[in-house]
Amino acid sequence: MTIKEQLYNLCLVFVEQRLITVNKAILDIQNSLQSETKSSAGDKHETGRAMLQLEREKAGHQLAEIEKQKQILHKVNVESKHQKVALGSVIKTTQANYFIAVSAGEIVIDKTTYYAISAATPIAQLLLSKGVGDKVAFRDAKFEILEVL
Repeated sequence: MTIKEQLYNLCLVFVEQRLITVNKAILDIQNSLQSETKSSAGDKHETGRAMLQLEREKAGHQLAEIEKQKQILHKVNVESKHQKVALGSVIKTTQANYFIAVSAGEIVIDKTTYYAISAATPIAQLLLSKGVGDKVAFRDAKFEILEVL
């Protein structure tokens, strides 16, 4: 299995784990809403329900974001080779290694650290359409692209 396939699979697992977590939170909120019974302290009851509704709305937004991430991942072709940095590229630089797909954070494979980042992140925006040998300045760091897979 190639590095790109391993990174892709780990990003897929990351997104699926988030999906499970958010779905569980939504289920917990729905159970709480159903078990919430009207008490003599009516205002307290209404405040509790309103807070649960807000939590459910927040979880709904997270669910929509996870669906977007899944769609982006499905656009990644792990078998494609890139001359220039694009969605699905693995980029090795003098400073760090990146996988442009979804923001899944730090991933370590064979003692090498990669950062799974979204194409919308500032660093990805700088890297997109660059090639081997190009130099990039990000914040206070300057680095060179060594390899694009």
